[in-house]
Amino acid sequence: MTLNTTQPITWCPGCPNFMILESVKKALSKSEQKKLCMVTDIGCHGKIFDYLNISGIYGLHGRALPTAMGITLGNPNLNVLAFMGDGAIYSEGIAHFIHAGRFNPNLTLIVHDNQSFSLTTGQPTPTSQQGYKSKAIPMGEPDKPMNPIKLALASGTGFIARCNAKDPKHTAEVLRKAVKHKGFSFVEIIQDCLIFNKEINDKDKLMYNVKDNKNKKMAERMADKWDYTKKGKIPIGVLYQEKKPTLTDKWPQLKNLEKKGVGWKGK
Repeated sequence: MTLNTTQPITWCPGCPNFMILESVKKALSKSEQKKLCMVTDIGCHGKIFDYLNISGIYGLHGRALPTAMGITLGNPNLNVLAFMGDGAIYSEGIAHFIHAGRFNPNLTLIVHDNQSFSLTTGQPTPTSQQGYKSKAIPMGEPDKPMNPIKLALASGTGFIARCNAKDPKHTAEVLRKAVKHKGFSFVEIIQDCLIFNKEINDKDKLMYNVKDNKNKKMAERMADKWDYTKKGKIPIGVLYQEKKPTLTDKWPQLKNLEKKGVGWKGK
């Protein structure tokens, strides 16, 4: 079997989503294809559903994460991926994001962050820079961007990473580690949008790779280095990893299914 599909790709020519797609394919094992499952929601990122040959659900905007968690509850043996954009996860999906860190389900959240609602003509998202002007806010975004890395740390997320979409090899390496991690893995992929909020693009010179980190204080210091503007330094790599009991470990019913290698229907 192949991870490719025959669906025509409709992303804008040159969009970094092409590189993210290739990174995901490099990270996933074809031998484990039957155990893979994905959930996407609405946005440019969500089209990846059509281009990856694995089972899944196309969900509602901002709701991919609880759907993915439901799949892990139905069958804890599946390796679940949730693809979301910065607009979806950090606005409608923010409560799900926080509680996923608390509950620690065994799934991987991959966030495509271009700092705009690009599919719907570029409205600001919670990570858009202050002052960003769009059709929705022609006077400029009045509020400062939130810092999802700091929020993930505060929520107890056990695997936190950041990648550069323009570096597919490194991104694939990080995604491979995220998928192998037992528990909730959060990977934020920084990407440009070629059409909207172009002023925040081209941050590559701010980025630097870090070694895999297990020190929470160090992770907090790295999270403080970048405020989602074009200032500061942007650490790239596994910013924090901690082994802790998963949602499956906490519930004997789920642990029993995991041991048997089946879902609730016995398959």
